[in-house]
Amino acid sequence: MSGQKILVVDVGGNNVKIMGSEELAKRKTPSGPELTPKKLVAAVGELADGIGFDQITIGLPSPVVRNFPTLEPHNLGAGWLGFDFQKAFGKPTKVVNDALMQAMGSYQDGTMLFIGLGTGLGAALVIDGVPAPLELAHMPYKSGKTYEDYVGRRGLKRMGRKRWQRAVFDVIEVLRAGMVADHVVIGGGNAKRLDKLPPHCRLGHNDNAFLGGFRMWDAGFSGMAPVVSDKAAGND
Repeated sequence: MSGQKILVVDVGGNNVKIMGSEELAKRKTPSGPELTPKKLVAAVGELADGIGFDQITIGLPSPVVRNFPTLEPHNLGAGWLGFDFQKAFGKPTKVVNDALMQAMGSYQDGTMLFIGLGTGLGAALVIDGVPAPLELAHMPYKSGKTYEDYVGRRGLKRMGRKRWQRAVFDVIEVLRAGMVADHVVIGGGNAKRLDKLPPHCRLGHNDNAFLGGFRMWDAGFSGMAPVVSDKAAGND
């Protein structure tokens, strides 16, 4: 890694999870609609008791530009827009979108598209090891609806699992072609609802978010390998 001790903070709608690069043990605490960025800083301080760290990576369920959240996350409290986490923690801090963090942890080679199937649609691209955030969820797809309307939770409820899965296959193929991606990693809570995978796809793992957080500080990556699901991959 970078030679520095890194703390990774993965902020979700239900839990805040942390892991230190020295201990490699996950700790968590509930999040939810009352969680503000100031409360997150306090919660991380308590969770990280006994963990030594020099640098921090934070993955947020929100668009992030140059280390600052640009929208208020759904399912959390208010005050995230423009919040300065580096100033709050007093240590070098990298803030990224949570899908991008998991994408970096899932990366192996080539051009990889990460798709997160959850409440909405998360997406990120990694090209020869260089991460690129994507915001595709609210782009128009078809019939006046967005990508998220079809492959997010609303689409699953509206169409049922079989039709939703067909939409997932179509959306992934459209996006893979558009991004000229060699392969796709599918993550998120609803990935498990797929009874098979599209071609050129494999399942990711939530724990890859921590590896991605470590890799954000390491241009050469580390010797750690991504966690790969036991479920069979597609025609990659």
